[in-house]
Amino acid sequence: MTLLKLTWKSLLNRKATVFLTLVSISLSVALLLGVEKVRYQVKDSFSSTVSGTDLIVGARSGQINLLLFSVFRIGNATNNISWDSYQKISQHQKVKWSIPLSLGDSHMGFRVLGTNTDYFRHYKYGKSIPLEFAEGNEFSHLFDVVLGAEVARELNYQQGDKIVIAHGAGNAALVEHDDKPFNVVGILKPTGTPVDNTLHVSLEAIEAIHVDWKSGVRLPGVQISAEEAYKMQLQPKQITAFMLGLHSRLSTFHLQRSINNYKREPLLAILPGLTLQELWQMFGLAEKALVVVTLLVAISSLIGLLTLMLTSLNERRREMAILRSVGARPGHIFMLLTLESVIITSLSLIFGTLLYFSVLIVASPLLQETFGILLHAQGFTAVQLSWLGIMLIVGSVVGVIPGYKAYRQSLSDGMAIRI
Repeated sequence: MTLLKLTWKSLLNRKATVFLTLVSISLSVALLLGVEKVRYQVKDSFSSTVSGTDLIVGARSGQINLLLFSVFRIGNATNNISWDSYQKISQHQKVKWSIPLSLGDSHMGFRVLGTNTDYFRHYKYGKSIPLEFAEGNEFSHLFDVVLGAEVARELNYQQGDKIVIAHGAGNAALVEHDDKPFNVVGILKPTGTPVDNTLHVSLEAIEAIHVDWKSGVRLPGVQISAEEAYKMQLQPKQITAFMLGLHSRLSTFHLQRSINNYKREPLLAILPGLTLQELWQMFGLAEKALVVVTLLVAISSLIGLLTLMLTSLNERRREMAILRSVGARPGHIFMLLTLESVIITSLSLIFGTLLYFSVLIVASPLLQETFGILLHAQGFTAVQLSWLGIMLIVGSVVGVIPGYKAYRQSLSDGMAIRI
């Protein structure tokens, strides 16, 4: 009988404990791969919140502040940009397309973004993925609104519903524009980005709901109805920021420098990719915490394997003694214990991997719908492969400890065990 067959029969003879060990380590492997997948995917999704955009332009402030309010809808701009400056820069020969952005209002805690239809054509996320509609289409009338997936899900809105926008953002949104309700004409598919938490209206609509306002306050004694607003000149005078796509990325730095030195008003142009990386570094502590959790999961699973083998070793001293009595050498006993560890670790890695992919395939749609987290059931990342390789090596080395202990036990010690 070969050593491999003998090891396998020995494992089958202890089916219950071996099975429980396999389950424990397999769960640890699945958790290990899952934590690393979430860490990698969150970072990748964060870095790909906006893609295909070469420059984001706003009033001169800080780079991260400009990125936060223009992309993540967090905070507010220090100042607005004149419509004339936007048009002049967007008509530059190096510019291929532009997307104006106007922020300031909200609905039930969700930010309202004023823009134009170029937003739905040119805004991309992830690996240059365009926006897609789950229902309806883009706005075409003055008081149309397109909802992000999370807005529609959280507030249970459907196409055709009427909504009222409030002036201001968050807790500051105290006054509603209830005289000019909006009609839901489209709902976007989930993207896992701030787009999901945004209501999209036209720039003209933003002007229309504020025609009887000045400096953030409703004008006393003045009330312009929705029907009257339709007949008015609603070209915006100011916007919050705008995005640019260029014909060639080679001209990005040249245009950025020109915008930063713009003489008509103080402007700031940022590269969204570089600024996203800078912002992610501020959350480096959270990423390190996930790595520590991953490491602790791996260590705990291997300690469990070592504990099982050392605990069962005393119960198997007679088995070792019988093997020695029929001609097994101390080296064979050592290899038997080590091989058991290799088999248990290998099977655990296989079952854990299968469990990981099964859960990933089933849970991905739920996570995307509920939390906006996109987890692609693709192959292993380099870090995941490294973890699997390390676990296999360390799991095999773990068997050396009980193997060496069994190697040191004498034949007479084993035969002396009383039943």
